[in-house]
Amino acid sequence: MPSVSWISIAPVKGLGLLHPDEVMLHRHGVTENRRFYIVDEAGRRFGLMRHGPLVRVRAHYDPHEERLELRLPDGTSVAGEVTLGDAVTTDFYGRPVAGRVVEGPFANALSAHAGRRLRLVQSERPGAAVDRGRGAVSLVSDASLAELGRHGGDGDVDGRRFRMLFGVAGCDAHEEDSWLGGELRIGEARVRLVGTVGRCAITTQNPETGERDFDTLRAIKSYRGVSHERSIDFGIYGEVLEPGLVRLGDAVEPQFQLALR
Repeated sequence: MPSVSWISIAPVKGLGLLHPDEVMLHRHGVTENRRFYIVDEAGRRFGLMRHGPLVRVRAHYDPHEERLELRLPDGTSVAGEVTLGDAVTTDFYGRPVAGRVVEGPFANALSAHAGRRLRLVQSERPGAAVDRGRGAVSLVSDASLAELGRHGGDGDVDGRRFRMLFGVAGCDAHEEDSWLGGELRIGEARVRLVGTVGRCAITTQNPETGERDFDTLRAIKSYRGVSHERSIDFGIYGEVLEPGLVRLGDAVEPQFQLALR
């Protein structure tokens, strides 16, 4: 029986991942995941594609107390209540996301780390800053990561490169692709799987340092080719049909399967 092998979230999109033992899946996904995002002085999204070392900063967010902490790689941190200022609208791949600028020490800390003026934004709606509009849940199997390692000649591949919500153990390489079009029981939640995840150059970056050190895209393309949309796909995503708690070790049960054509 496939099961949840790891969980990854990022309270601030583009910063380092956290690995809780459990998460609550709502219709919008995990409330703490991608609750905030970063923009530059011109209001454009600013993330790992533009500055890989952002991954060295880790954010911790308590949505009940509305309290945020940023832990910087030099060992210092800034923390405080989330106080919101001006309204902004940010382009997410052609999709407008409404948010409010977060006041306080966070922007200065991020700006000093990146060497340019940045602002931190909280999206008005939880889940809005996830890349895929219907993609509250994303997952990849450990076997798929191992298969990529074999084709890439780089040994074990760290799943954090792909910044997915769940890792799945106990299934064959890319077996998850065969679940598309069906429903999945994962822990207490039920999910409809709707698409594969097209990858970008962020996956070539080391998940600890942000430096490019492994050509994941070339390796994936070498044995999986490209999709009809000319994307390089790795992992799948879906939408939450029935909210529920998901813990490490919980069963991952396809309700029915529809092979990807």
